[in-house]
Amino acid sequence: MLRNGVKKLTLQTSSAAIGFTSLLSAPDFLHYSRDHCTVYKVLEACRLSSDYKAATAIHTRIFKLGYVTYPSLVASLVLTYLQCDRLLLARKLLDQVFRLDFNVVIVNLVIEHLMGLGEYGFAKKCFHKTPVRDVITWNLMIGGYVRNSRFEEALSFFREMLDSNVEPDKFTFASVMTGCARLGAINHALWVHRLMTEKEIELNPILSSALIDMYSKCGRIQTAKEVFNGADHSDVSVWNAMINGLAAHGLPFDAIAVFSKMEVENIFPDSITFIGILTACSHSGLVDVGRKYFNLMSSHYSIEPQMEHYGVMVDLFGRAGLLEEAYAVIEAMPVEPDVVIWRALLSACRIYQKPKLGEVAIANMSRLKSGDYVLLSNMYCSMKRWESAEGVRELMKKKGIRKIRGRSWIELGGVIHRFKAGDRSHPETEGLYKVLDGLIRQTKLEGFLPQTDLVLMDISEEEKEGNLNHHSEKLALAYGILKTSPGREIMISKNLRICHDCHNWIKLVSKLLIRVIIVRDRIRFHRFEGGSCSCEDYW
Repeated sequence: MLRNGVKKLTLQTSSAAIGFTSLLSAPDFLHYSRDHCTVYKVLEACRLSSDYKAATAIHTRIFKLGYVTYPSLVASLVLTYLQCDRLLLARKLLDQVFRLDFNVVIVNLVIEHLMGLGEYGFAKKCFHKTPVRDVITWNLMIGGYVRNSRFEEALSFFREMLDSNVEPDKFTFASVMTGCARLGAINHALWVHRLMTEKEIELNPILSSALIDMYSKCGRIQTAKEVFNGADHSDVSVWNAMINGLAAHGLPFDAIAVFSKMEVENIFPDSITFIGILTACSHSGLVDVGRKYFNLMSSHYSIEPQMEHYGVMVDLFGRAGLLEEAYAVIEAMPVEPDVVIWRALLSACRIYQKPKLGEVAIANMSRLKSGDYVLLSNMYCSMKRWESAEGVRELMKKKGIRKIRGRSWIELGGVIHRFKAGDRSHPETEGLYKVLDGLIRQTKLEGFLPQTDLVLMDISEEEKEGNLNHHSEKLALAYGILKTSPGREIMISKNLRICHDCHNWIKLVSKLLIRVIIVRDRIRFHRFEGGSCSCEDYW
């Protein structure tokens, strides 16, 4: 909408080729500039066209007309200078702004605007230049970092807030718990919950939902259940948090039981409730049950399925190998399927080696990500169609697309240790690789065979084994074993889906070491114990 407004304004005043300098000198600009919204649109047009000279002229007008108190203008001007690679001008602007009597309300609005645009670095500069900060200022920084997926920075700001003797409120804790959940950091989660109890923060539906979600995502589903049982059940969000948590842990019947309890307590489900139930069915192969709940949405609850619900149904059928039925769902959709739905079909095509249908999915995806190319390449490799796989990799090189690297992390003693495939940057690399090499030898003696057909290269078997041996989750597990006492539970988080080789290997390690190993991948939780996994090899 804003872009359309900018285009209209540009056409009315001058062409983009001429630039905005003629507009700025036009007699009617001062008339239009009496409206700060028009100035904002002109400034946004400058940013889109990278016209920093026009922006500097507007910069002067903003101060002359007293518009410096409008945070949207200040933030937009900062971003224009950043877009034009004029960092000194951006810093100069911030210096000018903070030399004025810039009250905390205006500062908070500028920070909020910058965070909303993803400019957390410059929001931080504003924060540090602010002489007076209230709880809202801190909440904007913490919440902004969480929304921009900078979870450790959010927790760092929270600690700094506590040291500054500013009392956190419900909004603070809601953001911090979300950060802990996304990290899967149980030690941080326990500390935050304890602190919230000490400060006698009263639970409302938002905080109860955040607590349930935090413990679920940190691998403590039993604790999440306890929080749920003690919470006020009047708000549907609390039920949704519990159902989605159970779904992620592969506990479909528990999720269905919670749904049934909702009906008994006369809590009307919403569209999010059904995403949770359908996801639980998808993760466990409950095709008929999933189909039943999908039909119930509209027939019994008058909830029209949305894009996300169709996506889960495609995933449900695809995982079960019912690819024709998955494709039929796509064809029958009343709306144009998005890239996520085609990606679900493509993933199923890789698992069940259906290259023709996979190519149909690729052809319908307008925005391809690196993972989509990798899925297609995986499919060709698993069928030993090396030329086709090489063609996909060459296309990736031509388009400058890089494969997303697998990353895993583990929290020990309140510190998060991160690893990527083949990583040797950790200070204790030597020790963890000794543990890993020992485990690899031990598992081979027990008959473990690496699944080298999963490696995306037509290279020697020995080289393929080397690639598989140093996946990020194996490094994280080795480090966890190195640093913890025998028998202690280990939890690892991963940014991608765990591969079959690592999955089978960790099952055997859990049996050999008599340990519970939990891996939270991008899709769900895997609880390895006694040589088996909670997903029952269906994920």
